[in-house]
Amino acid sequence: MSRPANVTRRDQHRALGLSTFAFTVCFAVWTIFSIIGIRIKQDLGLSDTQFGVLVATPILTGSISRLALGIWTDRFGGRIVFPLQMLVTAAAVWMLTTVQTYGMFLLVALALGLAGGSFIIGVAYVSRWFESRHQGTALGIFGVGNVGAALTNLAAPFLVVALGWQGTAKVYAGVLAVTAVLFHALSRPDPEHRRRRAAGARHVPIAAQLAPLKNLQVWRFSVYYFFVFGAFVALASFLPRYYVGAYGLELTTAGVLAGLYSLPGSIFRAVGGWMSDRWGARAVIYMTFLVSLCVLLIMSYPGSRHIVQGIHGTFEFHIRVSLSLFVILTVILGGAMSLGKAAVYKHIPHYYPDHVGSVGGLVGMIGGLGGFVLPIAFGILLDATGIWTAPFMLLFVLVAVSTLWMHVSVRKMARERHPGLAIET
Repeated sequence: MSRPANVTRRDQHRALGLSTFAFTVCFAVWTIFSIIGIRIKQDLGLSDTQFGVLVATPILTGSISRLALGIWTDRFGGRIVFPLQMLVTAAAVWMLTTVQTYGMFLLVALALGLAGGSFIIGVAYVSRWFESRHQGTALGIFGVGNVGAALTNLAAPFLVVALGWQGTAKVYAGVLAVTAVLFHALSRPDPEHRRRRAAGARHVPIAAQLAPLKNLQVWRFSVYYFFVFGAFVALASFLPRYYVGAYGLELTTAGVLAGLYSLPGSIFRAVGGWMSDRWGARAVIYMTFLVSLCVLLIMSYPGSRHIVQGIHGTFEFHIRVSLSLFVILTVILGGAMSLGKAAVYKHIPHYYPDHVGSVGGLVGMIGGLGGFVLPIAFGILLDATGIWTAPFMLLFVLVAVSTLWMHVSVRKMARERHPGLAIET
């Protein structure tokens, strides 16, 4: 696939730059409860399960909305849908400062969650500007907008100290509204929508847009994304709470260390896109899963005391992952997950170039649901077991199952394409 007609490199860079910036701001808003939620938890006296539900609620809306937003972006274009989504979200963030009860916080959090739908809008918009051989790199760069989670973890604690959590929310709402206006003013309609308007083409029927969702392959991509994206978002929200509880750190320090997980993990997404263009998305996903298995195995081991009966009597020793080692492991895990995020979305415009919005929306929705389900599961596990590392045990099992399913599927495809070969990588 060559570069779209009448599109210059400057056009591509403008579309990619504006979309990446907007997505970064949206992602920072989407994860705001990872910081202000801790103060809200203290103010309302919430349990870990209630806190998990509060943190996860925006993720639910951001996930479910992706399918609809993807379809609308295919139909109306990212230049229209992106600013509207940001303005609605900015209003919800401002409303957050007016509520006082847990139930109302959950309702407003549902509206705030539209920030997460920005991802599929950007994917559908950006992919239209680039030729196939560069789409992986372009979408990987766009995905660096995940760094918004790191910006929230790094900056929001200091804003909370200086302005209170209500003042922090107002700052976020203002920045998001300004971003919406700038995006609409500086962006252009994507080449596909310009072509449709010039040709007087009618909109593609909804049934035709949803037709690819019948393919099992699409659902397999969704399962991969449930871990590489859903768990990434879940951990970005959960790690500040983990550092405060498991290691007794102050909120500001916990936010900075959680940011160390999100920041390089986000930047590595661009590397993952380049690697997928060069070596293939499947190889990158394999690497992501294998590295994640090794890291999560260590992270999930609970601090414990052992008494051993030796030849000359008993002796005792303690095993615990130190804070410094844990931080290093989170950086490695975040980087591996970001490589996988880019690899999954490299597949979509390649296999479904005319249905990026609908297919990408479904994959993003399932992945985003991981960001909703997992924080709640983390809270339930902590309340039920009292073991701080229980959430990492759950993630280890999730990756193990995903790796096994992917490998079985790859072997099956290899046998169907080349009956004489055992596996195709």
